[in-house]
Amino acid sequence: MKIVSFSLEQGDKYFGNIDGQRFLIGSRVTYQGGKGLMNISGSADQKYDRATFRPTCGFWADFIHPTAMAEGALYHTLNTYDRAHFTFSFLQFAAHVPNGDFVLYLRTLLKLPQAREYFPDLVLKNDRICRVTDHGDIALESDASTAPLVDYLNPSLTEIEDTEIIQAAKFIHWAQNDPAHRQAQIDVGIGLFKSKMRQYATQYGLDGAADTVCLVVADIRHQGRAKSPAIAAALTSAAPLDALLEIGEAQFHQRLQVLRQEINRLSAEGVLGKHRYSVAKNDFVAS
Repeated sequence: MKIVSFSLEQGDKYFGNIDGQRFLIGSRVTYQGGKGLMNISGSADQKYDRATFRPTCGFWADFIHPTAMAEGALYHTLNTYDRAHFTFSFLQFAAHVPNGDFVLYLRTLLKLPQAREYFPDLVLKNDRICRVTDHGDIALESDASTAPLVDYLNPSLTEIEDTEIIQAAKFIHWAQNDPAHRQAQIDVGIGLFKSKMRQYATQYGLDGAADTVCLVVADIRHQGRAKSPAIAAALTSAAPLDALLEIGEAQFHQRLQVLRQEINRLSAEGVLGKHRYSVAKNDFVAS
């Protein structure tokens, strides 16, 4: 079992130690009156690299790249200060959504060999994340709610609790030290983008749409910065890509700046702008 120790240093930084290895857990931040942790610091080898996964994932490895860059891209990207209470991974999977990306991700992690080392009190039962207690296994998530799971990870936004620090430390150390954990992030992330694109293609009429347009629609939905009417309106404009990239500009300027930069870079490389989504193929095909 992994034992976590931690310390607050330099005024606002929590450092952890597991198995004698010291690492940054995150910095204390405030947000809309709440408090939490943030970790967006790391080295190049701790960051998503699309070239590494292109041989196995094809164009999808490139398709998710701009969103990954906008989300921090580090396998240990952490945020515990907003309404999700706990987001983690290179795509920032969010714990507050029932059957959402974080839930699917944690279910996958709990099937890995090292799961018992990091979370000996968690098990999968009927494909639900459960906590082992003296009174039996208690489900932490359902089709309706993840409130118990959120409480397990980060009990409140009013303070930074020891529980929050310890659980974050476990995720970070595991992601940094186990290739299978990182692969789980890739498998869940790309799998979700593939399945969501099938949904979006039907919902927004994206059969035959350019890869760049599909990418921004997927990013908007991944972050949740706009609802369907705004997306549909942008898609009917004279310049759909430009219109989509303006959605949320006032509030999310920095994110949209990253998206534009990465889309332009991949387009200049000849990676983007060469595919269209095919409903019949459930995949991108050459233009």
